[in-house]
Amino acid sequence: MSPFNTISLVGMPGAGKSTVGVLVAKLTGLGFVDTDLEIQVREAATLQEIVDSKGHHYLRRVEEEVLLDLDLDHALVSTGGSVVYSIAIMERLKSLGPVIYLQADLATLEARVAAAPPRGIASDGGDTFADVYAERTPLYVQYADHTVDACAGTPEQVAQSIVAVLSA
Repeated sequence: MSPFNTISLVGMPGAGKSTVGVLVAKLTGLGFVDTDLEIQVREAATLQEIVDSKGHHYLRRVEEEVLLDLDLDHALVSTGGSVVYSIAIMERLKSLGPVIYLQADLATLEARVAAAPPRGIASDGGDTFADVYAERTPLYVQYADHTVDACAGTPEQVAQSIVAVLSA
């Protein structure tokens, strides 16, 4: 069992928060909460559909409501990439346990996002992925208790790295 009540993963779309998060949950005995999925269930739409129909500010508002309402006890929380824009969310996550920033370089993230279906990235439509990366990276660093290289091996190896960092 994890010595932590809650562990939160933050990072850009494509960093592997959901993939690695499930593995960390299994390794630590925590439940798994994917906040993007919780938003989609609540809104009965994909993140991309929400952004397309109601805009990225609406998505961020819903993200905040969902993350402030969810029971996150004994959970590994895989967050959406835009959680760092909400001080209230980040204060809550940090009060529950360590926040891990899954860091990846821009080229890797762009390749991973391009290979997947549209993700509903909560940003101004005029922003490039590189713009979003440049804007969010300092926020991830600011809120992180630990930073783990999301490109350092397989998802299983990255999950093991997180567990090792938390056990140190």
